[in-house]
Amino acid sequence: MNLDALILALDNGLRTVLAPAQSVRAVPGKELEDAALTEAEKKHAASLMRINHVGEVCAQALYQGQSLTARNPEAKAALAEAAREETEHLAWCEARIDALGGRKSLLNPVWYASSLAVGMAAGALGDKWNLGFLAETERQVGSHLAAHLTELPVADAKSRAVVEQMQEDEARHAETAVAHGGAALPMPVKGVMQLMSKVMTKTAYWV
Repeated sequence: MNLDALILALDNGLRTVLAPAQSVRAVPGKELEDAALTEAEKKHAASLMRINHVGEVCAQALYQGQSLTARNPEAKAALAEAAREETEHLAWCEARIDALGGRKSLLNPVWYASSLAVGMAAGALGDKWNLGFLAETERQVGSHLAAHLTELPVADAKSRAVVEQMQEDEARHAETAVAHGGAALPMPVKGVMQLMSKVMTKTAYWV
């Protein structure tokens, strides 16, 4: 890990937490009509999309940390490609949060810093575990997104379109990580990841 890589990691962190994210792809569901939602429905949908946004902030940090310590060029390339799509997810979630009158998590700097440390640790264990961690992370994110599709207001087609496309992308990221040699993580590690994820989602819904 060199100074240039650390500077790029710092720049990415500042842009992720402070600057509006950009997307090459159009926001899914942009062409759909805005639904007539109650204030309670808007608040609930905005909170769910805030959770999803926090997940993407964490994903950016994880990928950045993993790429800093990954050894295999192919693994680095896979991480970089996934990170680019996660940036688009950030932009989509931001757009929906704004449209619903919500706000992003006040703890985003904390989420980013902690996830960066976890990503660097995963990368330091070697590429097969690094990619295995990525795959498991994406699977768990996919499960959260599936749950949100059942929790979002039925009429909120715009948020649903965003979540559905994110779910499709996350599944592909997991498959790519496995294809590049990602190893299956031990069950205790998966359990700890699930516990940390629950803490994050419950906190991000409110804060």
